[in-house]
Amino acid sequence: MIGRQIVLAARPEGEPKESDFALVETEVPTPGPGEILVRALYVSVDPYQRGRMSEARSYAKSVALGEVMTSQTVGEVVESDDDRFDPGDVVVGQLGWQEYAVARGSALRRVPPSVPPTLALGVLGATGLTAYFGLFEVGRPVPGDTVVVSGAAGAVGQVVGQLARLAGCRTVGIAGGPDKLADLTGEYGYDVGIDYKADDVNGALKAACPDGVDVYFDNVGGELSDLVLRRLALHARVVVCGQVSQYNNQTPELGPRLLGLLIVHRARIEGFLVTDYAPRFGEAIPRLAAWLAAGKLRYREDVTDGLENAPRAFIGMLRGENRGKALVRVAEPG
Repeated sequence: MIGRQIVLAARPEGEPKESDFALVETEVPTPGPGEILVRALYVSVDPYQRGRMSEARSYAKSVALGEVMTSQTVGEVVESDDDRFDPGDVVVGQLGWQEYAVARGSALRRVPPSVPPTLALGVLGATGLTAYFGLFEVGRPVPGDTVVVSGAAGAVGQVVGQLARLAGCRTVGIAGGPDKLADLTGEYGYDVGIDYKADDVNGALKAACPDGVDVYFDNVGGELSDLVLRRLALHARVVVCGQVSQYNNQTPELGPRLLGLLIVHRARIEGFLVTDYAPRFGEAIPRLAAWLAAGKLRYREDVTDGLENAPRAFIGMLRGENRGKALVRVAEPG
């Protein structure tokens, strides 16, 4: 049996191009002892993948040239040599942009039949878990706090804002363009939306956060984050989730900047990885699912059809073209 894969063909210089990827065909592997063969249904498209295309030192090894692009994937079990999984089970794991993948059962998580497969990559998957642990464990909001989120209309940002509201906080979201701004206040319940493309961001932050910013959930970095740091409240917490404004830079911007403000405001800045909290996923997912079932969490998905179109979806996501969780549909459930 032959399956298709998207592999890294070249290391990008600046913004990735579709020619940096290649669609190849390969023999589908046979699972060995303790392994499972999975047929992909959806693959995820996320900003962190840009860093994995680089050879720069990071928290995980780079994708090698000719290697399958890494990604979270939700798919169906085709064959199983692990008693915990049966053919037809829906699972999620780091399986990459490919139609078929073999993995050890310990690397996979079963998706309950009641959960739509896409949610295992979105609000009930890595996206929702990133928002949950980043906000509650690193940001540690308390009722009455003002929480500012950059990239607020993105997959993680839209969840962060809603969780902050559930925690009794006032929420300010920063996004680009009138459609995304409408999503912030209309769909996701942000108290204030700021359009970084059209507004005077510094003035808008001053008006929206008269008592300062208690928690800043940073998905963007760069000059935008400098403006937020100038508005920190006493004992503020800065959660560094992503730095998407920097990922395509061939020459890093000067930094770190404004660290003196951490002294002035006795503030804390901390980065995190959602995988740090893997032992506690079983705690978070039921809470997220309960809020979702109660209508307290809303979400939007941007689905592109066809594995061959994953590079285009990825490039569009880095440009901010999506208005929800970016996914690629590889196949329909069997």
